[in-house]
Amino acid sequence: MAKPIEPRFFRDLVTSMRNGVMAILRDGRLAAINGEAYRILGVAPSPDHVGAHFGELLRDHPELLRVLGGAFDASHLPNRAELRLKPTGTVIGYTLSLVRDDRGRVSGAALFFKDLTLVEQAEERDRLRDRLAALGEMAAMIAHEVKNPLASIEVIAGLMRRQVSDRPDLQAMLADVINEAKMANSIVLEVLEFVRPVRLQVDLTRMAAVIEDAIPLAEAVIPRRGTRIDVEVPADLPPIVGDRQQLCQVMTNLLVNALEALGGRGSIRIRAAERPSVAIPASDGVQPHAVVVSVTDDGPGIAADIAERIFNPFYTTKHKGSGLGLAIVRKIVDAHDGRIDVATAPGSGTTFTVTLPVGLPGQLAF
Repeated sequence: MAKPIEPRFFRDLVTSMRNGVMAILRDGRLAAINGEAYRILGVAPSPDHVGAHFGELLRDHPELLRVLGGAFDASHLPNRAELRLKPTGTVIGYTLSLVRDDRGRVSGAALFFKDLTLVEQAEERDRLRDRLAALGEMAAMIAHEVKNPLASIEVIAGLMRRQVSDRPDLQAMLADVINEAKMANSIVLEVLEFVRPVRLQVDLTRMAAVIEDAIPLAEAVIPRRGTRIDVEVPADLPPIVGDRQQLCQVMTNLLVNALEALGGRGSIRIRAAERPSVAIPASDGVQPHAVVVSVTDDGPGIAADIAERIFNPFYTTKHKGSGLGLAIVRKIVDAHDGRIDVATAPGSGTTFTVTLPVGLPGQLAF
């Protein structure tokens, strides 16, 4: 006769699972929960949870409370579904099952779920690349068609201006035509730069040198005046394999944005740090060895609805601007297999964080 398996093994099995597990009894008491479930939910583990009503554990997650609480009344239980937890923004994929005894009677329900946030972010980046590819083809065609007429307008207006030297009123009008044509041409050139495929000239690149080059370039666009710029880059920060010129453009654009937001006041802090390679919990992935650079200003901050769109091409809140500065930044960062994030709120300043892997970047295919 086979030796029976001890109940402790099954408890250890649930505890060791790399997915989150929650099980409740028919009366709503929490019967089991593992550490991964606690981590995903952002709840501190407590022995008091087991045996108590599961609503106490999920009081900050009403959307998950409804899913698990409705298990006994649902005619069809989801096998694979996704849900965003509002307090943290975490995206989970879950399966819901009923627990039956040896007579087939329902005695409880079990929820198995996994953190899909990184997967969701990767899919969103892929969707963005597809949209940019289509938009890029259209923008390139329009830019080429517009560039030549603009050049002709500027040349003709310049010739006419020389022929009416005795008419200050006409000279002023033609000067405005020339300036507007130049501004339109600069936007066209920026569009062409945006839609061109990224061609990286990679080499061992030190971010300290990139930042040192970017500061005067940004100041040439927006004078610093009373704004203080503090730079913190460790001497032992490892170099990355990247394109120094294009990374300099990334830092320059971020600094220009910060200087514009501050308007000659406040301070900007540029900080770089090394992030070691670590395994990602509950997944088969690895967070790669990287250099993380942040640009923080203490300006007015950005409203949430605007912050969600600032990397979108042609979106701008400026009176005059193409809305391509941050889109180009993101494109260059993506080409280095990196990522860029923004943290901001009205009245709380803004931080752009660029994460660049210490390794060979792939090529961005659009």
